Amino acid sequence: MADIVLNEVSKSFGAVSVLDKVSMHIKSGEFIVFLGPSGCGKSTLLRMIAGLEQVSEGEIFIGDRRVDQLPPNERGVSMVFQNYALYPHMSVRDNMSFGLQNVGTPKDEIARRVDEAARMLEIGQLLDRKPAQLSGGQRQRVAIGRAIVREPVAFLLDEPLSNLDAGLRVRTRVELAQLHHRIGTTMIFVTHDQTEAMTLASRIVVMNNRRIEQIGKPMEIYSRPASRFVAAFVGSPAMNFLPVTGVSDAGGFAAISFAGQGPVTTTVPFTDIPKDKLTFGIRAEAARISREGQGVTGVVDVVERLGERTLVYVSLPDGTPLIAEDEGVSAVEPGQTVHIAIDGGAGIIFDEPGKAYHAAK
Repeated sequence: MADIVLNEVSKSFGAVSVLDKVSMHIKSGEFIVFLGPSGCGKSTLLRMIAGLEQVSEGEIFIGDRRVDQLPPNERGVSMVFQNYALYPHMSVRDNMSFGLQNVGTPKDEIARRVDEAARMLEIGQLLDRKPAQLSGGQRQRVAIGRAIVREPVAFLLDEPLSNLDAGLRVRTRVELAQLHHRIGTTMIFVTHDQTEAMTLASRIVVMNNRRIEQIGKPMEIYSRPASRFVAAFVGSPAMNFLPVTGVSDAGGFAAISFAGQGPVTTTVPFTDIPKDKLTFGIRAEAARISREGQGVTGVVDVVERLGERTLVYVSLPDGTPLIAEDEGVSAVEPGQTVHIAIDGGAGIIFDEPGKAYHAAK
């Protein structure tokens, strides 16, 4: 295993810039997830690490070797594609062993690696079947097995779960996490699905508009987003964004007003923030329906009952939307006026360009 280092890597197709000076250090054994919307450059970045796309500028190192000028087969990585890319006329065993045969690996070593990968992925009973005889989840396991037998320094997975149905995606996601725990090899996983990222990642690389917005552990990304984009993209439901109508100093902390209500005292230092064109960000779990008649008021538009909790979609007096949370068995109904207790200490303040200001650590 080896660290993977990207140093100001850029990619252009003609005059169109796809990635702009991307740098990161992936430690050996990490499970890194590239997360972002379609078109942000995450799959292109993965393909550049694999050698399937050329680097326009910058350097890529795997271990102590610079690899951005090397062909894919000399980089020591294995790629798992979204569409599986299995040979339909070959058995599972032959699909998994084909790459090793091409590089002249001894037959007994090929058999050992295939059997070990099949045991690890629990597909030993499928080795003599053809891909057409397998389910989508089984095909994905075979594709992963084909990567495992190469014994790479890193696995590169390009949205490998996107073709699976919802239930199978959940099961395969768990299996991938277990697999990484067992083998400990570096994995880089591309997805636009935040649940996959939060479940699998050691660290998440949030990408947007050709650049990295933030790199951090899942709960760091969730709790202390670096920008409004990250705050909006990560989390379900999305964070509430409330235009600030007034800000004052409350014992060194920013107290903010919005929708004609407040002030709500935050734990963001007053001296840290600009004083105009601000937005207050609060997640639904920090905006709770109050039974004591305290907090901001609003009218319920929609009630979403999720079993363990209820999401309440509210319109504040000026029409600003707010998603609040209530207990699982909630008596709240559409059209009802409710009070919402805002936990100011959990709030984040954003300036006009979208930079986040957090509570002091």
